[in-house]
Amino acid sequence: MKKLLDPAQVRRLRNQCKLNQSDFWSRFGVTQSGGSRYESGRAVPKPLALLIHFWYSGQITDDHLVQAAKTLGWPRRKAPAK
Repeated sequence: MKKLLDPAQVRRLRNQCKLNQSDFWSRFGVTQSGGSRYESGRAVPKPLALLIHFWYSGQITDDHLVQAAKTLGWPRRKAPAK
């Protein structure tokens, strides 16, 4: 079964956004170390892959992600870098 996002794709997306791992992954509720594991070959869960796709394609924004985190009561360490 083909992975929804392979490690090279994830790393390429992050680099195209000019974001370090911490800033990129924190917007999706993933730690830097967790993101590093995905970029090193661990399978990205399908819901996370879809979220990344929608964010990267502009269908959802950082504001949407912040509002969703607030609605779910998830703590945010800092606002996503723009």
